[in-house]
Amino acid sequence: MRDTRMPSPSAPVSAERLAALQAAERERFLAEHPRSRVLAGRSAAHYLFGVPLHWMRDWPNPVTLFVRSAHGAELTCADGHGYADFCLGDTGAMFGHSPAPVARAIAEQAAHGLTCMLPTEAAAGVGERLAQCFGLPFWQLALSASDANRFVLRWARAVTGRPQLLVFDGCYHGAVDDTLVDRDPATGSTVRRPSVLGAVHDHPDFTRVIPFNDLTALERALADGQVAALLAEPALTNFGLVPPEPGFWPAAQALCRRYGTLLVLDETHTLSSGVGGHARAHGLAPDVWVAGKAVAGGVPCALYGVTADLAARMQAVKQAAPEGHSGIGTTLTANALAMAALDAALQHLHTPASYAAMNRVADALEAGLTERLRARALPWTVTRLGARLELQFMPETPRNADDVRRHAQPALEASLHLFLLNRGVLLTPFHGMMLCSPATSPAHVDRLLNAFDDWLAALGL
Repeated sequence: MRDTRMPSPSAPVSAERLAALQAAERERFLAEHPRSRVLAGRSAAHYLFGVPLHWMRDWPNPVTLFVRSAHGAELTCADGHGYADFCLGDTGAMFGHSPAPVARAIAEQAAHGLTCMLPTEAAAGVGERLAQCFGLPFWQLALSASDANRFVLRWARAVTGRPQLLVFDGCYHGAVDDTLVDRDPATGSTVRRPSVLGAVHDHPDFTRVIPFNDLTALERALADGQVAALLAEPALTNFGLVPPEPGFWPAAQALCRRYGTLLVLDETHTLSSGVGGHARAHGLAPDVWVAGKAVAGGVPCALYGVTADLAARMQAVKQAAPEGHSGIGTTLTANALAMAALDAALQHLHTPASYAAMNRVADALEAGLTERLRARALPWTVTRLGARLELQFMPETPRNADDVRRHAQPALEASLHLFLLNRGVLLTPFHGMMLCSPATSPAHVDRLLNAFDDWLAALGL
C-alpha cells in the first residue's frame, strides 16, 4: 500500500471545455458502436432501464456497451472493438477473465452435476486450502459477499446478544440493508440514505457510522458495550480509495477486543493486497474474514471464515435455538459448480506468482501516472493498494469519506472514463479505479497511459 502526493497548485478545467469534449466523445461512441445501439434498443423492450442489472448503466457512455467476449485482461464488444480492461468486472475478474484452470474445472464439473445441496468430494480439500490461504480454521460459503455479510451479522448478533452494528462512513458491503446508511457530518448521527429504495425498517437505530481512520470515534462508539460487530473494509474502496493510516488497524483491533466487539473484515475488494488479502499481508487477526467476487475466479461464490473460539460460540447458539430455518443460507450455496471453481482458484490463482505478476504491471502503471502528474504539476493523487490504484482529483490521498466528498469532481471523472473508453481502455465506472490482473501486460499499461496523455492534451493540461 502506497500513496503518491502531488503538488497543490490548482489545475482548472473550464466547465465549457469539459462539456464540449464530453459531447464530442458521446457522438464518437455512438458512431463507432452501431451494434451496441441496436442491442440497447432491443433490450429496452424487456429489461428495466434496458439492462439485466440497472448498475450496468452506471457508465458515462450514451448507450450500454454490450460485450461479445472477455479473455485475460481484454474485452471485445459487440462491434468488434477491443479494450484493455482495468475494471475487471469491478474486481470479480481480478485474476483475469476466464482463467484457464477455473474454466477447465467448470467444464469438467458441469458434466457431473451443477447443484445437489450436498457437499462434493472436493469439499474437504477446499476447506483445508481455505484455512491455509486465509489463515482461519472454520468456514462457511455463500453466493455473494452481500449474502456472506448478511449471514455474519446474524451470527454476530446471535452470539453476542448485542443489537448494534458499527461501520465506517463511505464503506461498501454490497446490498446489506444495515450498512446502507449515512453519517450526518454536522451531528455525527446515523441517518437514512436517501438513494436507498423501499426501505421501511429503521436501520439507523441499529447501525452506527463513524469516520474511517478515527480511533477516538471508534472507542466512543464501542464504549457502551452494545456493538456486536465492526464490519469494515481494510481500506475504503468504493468511495474512492482511502487507505488506513499507519497503526490504525492494530489499534482498532485492540479496541474491538477490549470492548468485546467482533472484528469482521470484508476483503472482497482488498484481495488485491496480496495472497490471503490485506489481513494476512499486514498481520491482522480478525474474528471473521469475508470475501466474494474474485475469490472463485469470478464464478458466483463467497465465503466467511471464523476463529476457533467464535466457531464454538456459533455452534452453541445454533444448538440452543429451536429447530427450523435459521435465516442463514440459500439453496444454491456451495453448489458443485462453485466448489469446483473455488478449488481451482485456490490452487492456481491465489498464489505468490499471480500477485507478483499483478504488482509488476501495477508498479509500471503507478510510475507512469505519477510521472505525468508531476510533469504538469497537477494537484491530483495516485493512491495504491496492492494491484489496485486510483487516480483521485485531489492534492493528497484522502483520510476519510469527507475528504473524498470535498474534492468530488464527477464531470471530470465521467470525461476520463468516456475518453479512455473511446480509445480502447475500460476503467471501473464509479470512480478512477484501475485494477491489474496477472494477464495485464505492459502493452495494456502503455495503452492506458497513451490515452491518458491524449485526454490531458484535450483538456489543455
